[in-house]
Amino acid sequence: MGATPIALFCATFLKPEMLHIHRQICGLRSFRPLVITQKQEGSWPCDRLEVVKRSRGRFWGRAMEKQSGRPWQISGSEVRPILTVLERESCALLHVFFGNVAIHLLPLLRRCPIPFLVSFHGSDVAGSMTSAAYSDFLSELFELAALVPCRSEQLAAKVARLGCPERKTRLMRTVLPDLPFAARNPPGDGAWRILQAARLVPKKGLATAMHAFSLFHRTYPLATFQIAGAGPLEEDLRKLASDLGLEDHVEFLGFLSQAALGDLFFRSHIFLHPSEDAGGDIEGVPNAMLEAMASGLPVVATRHGGIPEVIEDEKNGLLCDEKDAKAVASALLRLANDPDLRGRISLQASVSVRERFSEERQIRAIEEIYKEAIVARSGTIFA
Repeated sequence: MGATPIALFCATFLKPEMLHIHRQICGLRSFRPLVITQKQEGSWPCDRLEVVKRSRGRFWGRAMEKQSGRPWQISGSEVRPILTVLERESCALLHVFFGNVAIHLLPLLRRCPIPFLVSFHGSDVAGSMTSAAYSDFLSELFELAALVPCRSEQLAAKVARLGCPERKTRLMRTVLPDLPFAARNPPGDGAWRILQAARLVPKKGLATAMHAFSLFHRTYPLATFQIAGAGPLEEDLRKLASDLGLEDHVEFLGFLSQAALGDLFFRSHIFLHPSEDAGGDIEGVPNAMLEAMASGLPVVATRHGGIPEVIEDEKNGLLCDEKDAKAVASALLRLANDPDLRGRISLQASVSVRERFSEERQIRAIEEIYKEAIVARSGTIFA
């Protein structure tokens, strides 16, 4: 029996920071994926891709939402071609990435002839999604969806508080690339290379990271803090680095390809990721942090979102409270000054995430969720 055709809806295919979604789609084995998008961005290899144009009236829909608070909805001119694609390709399932995207797709999902699931990733449980104006739309979405996968247990609990029945939530972890492990040697001259890889947005805790590095730098004046990523906070962070007298020790590298980021992991000594709640915007489990751990980079992070589901403090990483720059700096100094602790955490980090987030294990788990959703509606039997 051939692979079962399914459709996966990504509003934009694909934003640079969503490489993990590309890995998930391309890793499927029991299913033949068709990506449906309304905006193609970048160059992402994909066997089957269908671009459905956005309605010209979307601008007015967004404008009305700003006035009323009620979410805009896609038009019939967008719904019909998507339904046509689903029928033409005999898709057995539709997976919509991001809950806030699914809210705008309700006119499609109400008419969807096949089971669908909606995955939540972190940023899609904040802002308008928590407003009273969205409440009825969320209730309808959760009622219609076959299953609602989430990136972490903590995120699943947050989705449940939005009104999703717990019986519908599932864990859909990220899929890691195969990064080789490498032990790091400490710099003989104290020139520690601290790395954070993230979008430059508030929940990544970059200001806390900068202040923590400033404290660390007092002990190790040759240390550098490299920030790999792009986003709206870059100007503010550059100013903060200047205010702290760190212009020559903080490097903004911009968004890096997977290959370039992997190389950077192996040239760094410690990975820093002090995430924090930003008005309800929370992490699932940061993908770059998992990749750093897999490569053997010891990690300093925070008790935030899904991070404690992956990092056991003192075992495979060091955890601090959110927004506590002094505690983060202390953790960095502990790793720099204690080679036994650093080596133990490095090895355990790699072992633990490889066991839990390998491509083979996570693709198998994702496909089981897809099968469950299809069976619940159609009774299809999978071998």
